Amino acid sequence: MLLLTLIGCSSLGPTVIPRDRVDYLSSVADSWKEQTLLNVVRLRYGDAPTFLDVSSVVSSYAVQGQLSAGGVINSNLTNVAPWNTATFGAGLAYQDRPTISYTPLGGDKFTKSLLRPIPPAGIFQLIQAGYPADFVLQVTVRSLNGVSNHGSMGGVVQQSDPGFYPLLDALRRLQLAGTVSLRLEKRGAEDVGILVLAASRTPQENRDLKFVMDTLHLRPGMDGQITVAFGAVQRSDTELAVLSRSMLEILIELASGIDVPAEHVAERRTVPSARLASAENPRERPLVRILSGPAAPPDAFSAIRYRNTWYWINDGDFASKRIFTMLMIFFSLAETGVTPQVPALTIPVN
Repeated sequence: MLLLTLIGCSSLGPTVIPRDRVDYLSSVADSWKEQTLLNVVRLRYGDAPTFLDVSSVVSSYAVQGQLSAGGVINSNLTNVAPWNTATFGAGLAYQDRPTISYTPLGGDKFTKSLLRPIPPAGIFQLIQAGYPADFVLQVTVRSLNGVSNHGSMGGVVQQSDPGFYPLLDALRRLQLAGTVSLRLEKRGAEDVGILVLAASRTPQENRDLKFVMDTLHLRPGMDGQITVAFGAVQRSDTELAVLSRSMLEILIELASGIDVPAEHVAERRTVPSARLASAENPRERPLVRILSGPAAPPDAFSAIRYRNTWYWINDGDFASKRIFTMLMIFFSLAETGVTPQVPALTIPVN
């Protein structure tokens, strides 16, 4: 009776929410890091990237109790030694049956998520939100009004234009001074970004503003507004043409700096690194330092095994961890306007 009372009066659901939420959140986050790192390594070796999204997690619990009793009484009074028997039994069953749905990234969603360039307005919205302008632009753009960034296309390394890195530094200083802002205007079915360069207050800000205007060939009007558009060449001196990268390009840039074993290059399994950790300019070093070896350290930020070799990111490398974590935000920006594919899930009712 006590067992049945406990089962009938207790509620299992609320007690497992704090534990399940944290555990599933950690597992999904760790699996995303490992999946992304694996795809970066696969691209370095000429392998095709594959993504599998966790669409939903439904945790189902069941608690069942059972209580039984029985007895046998000997009614034969002629026996010299009458005997009686009694049996009692109790049981408790606990079941944890999570239902996890996976959605392969393919078709139109795959094309738009990986091959679609990140919207320029989204890039500057990140800058407006406080993310460092030099960091965001270095990772996400190929050129600004024709001023090219460092990159590798088809295995060919393209050096940055002399004014690109000083341009990033100047934009970062203007961002810290609060003289760069962005707003969105609805023009037809599209949101158009309007970049506003406010009046500067110090000689250094004036120099930075002039350098940005001259390098990008900008001549904003009296209101200081500049239209942000996607493209390689500006159409007027009041437009900032942003040739942004797709997520596939960003992943390839990360892959070009992997510290692969020398024998893999000698065997022509992959090509030499396009970004070297020993490069004189820090911006031409690997965006994310991915190391390799026969075994990964136990405290690695993320580690995967690919063809008998381990690849990992050190937990003590904060710069690499920051860029790698930002990939999730870049994926979200690239998927702007893409309708998510929600799987149909049937949950049995007991």
